[in-house]
Amino acid sequence: MRRLHYLLIAIAIAGVAAGYAFWQQRGSHGGAAAFVTETVERGTITSAVTATGTVNPVTTVQVGTYVSGPILAIDVDYNSRVRKGQRVAKIDPASFQVKVQGAEASLANARAKVEKDRADLELKRLTVERYRELRGRDLVSQNDLDSAQSNYDQAVAQLALDRAGVKQAEADLAEARINLGYTDIVSPVDGVVVSRNVDVGQTVAASFQTPTLFLIAQDLTKMQVDANVSESDIGLAHDGQTARFTVDAYPGRPFTGTVVQVRNAPINVQNVVTYDVVIAVDNSSLALKPGMTANVTIIAAERENVVKVSIRALSFNPKVTHTPAAGTDHGGERGSAVWKLDAHGALQRVAIETGIRDDQDVEVVSGDVEAGDKVVVGLSRGGVPQSPAARPPGFGPRMR
Repeated sequence: MRRLHYLLIAIAIAGVAAGYAFWQQRGSHGGAAAFVTETVERGTITSAVTATGTVNPVTTVQVGTYVSGPILAIDVDYNSRVRKGQRVAKIDPASFQVKVQGAEASLANARAKVEKDRADLELKRLTVERYRELRGRDLVSQNDLDSAQSNYDQAVAQLALDRAGVKQAEADLAEARINLGYTDIVSPVDGVVVSRNVDVGQTVAASFQTPTLFLIAQDLTKMQVDANVSESDIGLAHDGQTARFTVDAYPGRPFTGTVVQVRNAPINVQNVVTYDVVIAVDNSSLALKPGMTANVTIIAAERENVVKVSIRALSFNPKVTHTPAAGTDHGGERGSAVWKLDAHGALQRVAIETGIRDDQDVEVVSGDVEAGDKVVVGLSRGGVPQSPAARPPGFGPRMR
């Protein structure tokens, strides 16, 4: 009896093992229940390029100083509205006023020299005429006449030289007055002060390059987003495309703009190449601020009411993921295709021509695929819950 009992236990264990092996075989090579399918749909598909960028004013003017000196006064602050020609800051003009006065004195001195040269020239002209007359009467020597003529010629040259000195002095005075005028720092455009980089009492030096004292945005109601698009996606970006973006300050609020320029200059940061795509944005509400980070989506193409299938269906390959037991092996065929199940549960390859795609779906331009069809996207073994009937013998729910 004990041997019979052991024999029955061994037979039961063998039966369970055989049932489990049969279930494994069926799950690996079975029919339609082994496939994951998705339904072909009709709808809108959008091909887009994503990028990050920065919100900037369309025109930003850097206001600097041409002369050096301490800041005497500042007339504007952040967000101040300014008009073209309005003074925004004042550099101490004392040293420049002194230079103007010195240039005026030099000009007066140069003009006085010219008047002196004219009087001297007139005297030497009369001397030459007198000596010429006396020489005709043989009352002076030829050497005396030649000396008088030479003195006259030198006086003519001296007058020309001092007249040039007057022009030089006039130029020096004009330069001194211009530099004095530069102590008034004015706005070159109508706009809004975005930044101020100086304070009263601070000394600015314009020796090597013009220091930037203010940034003035010409019109904050018109902004632009400078988006950095990767080199792999730049071929999809073109002028006139619609772009949508969001900023962290207004989560869930989309903004819309238009691509106005795709710049050809590459931007290489740590061997990552991107290109600047400029997007014009209307900012009449003044919600967007300069410097905001924008998460941009550029609409490369959009189709409405088209047949679309999952991208997963294009990547399904029965030669790799399926064995011949479930259907005919067409894995060697090339080209865009999807796989459908016929009425007998066998795989059927359907060649299609694809159009634009997004992250999940691709447009079907032509091919025997319609909305409502089921296409295979993968296998369900180990990934999809089985019904109780599909479980191996001995692994069903326990009955109490």
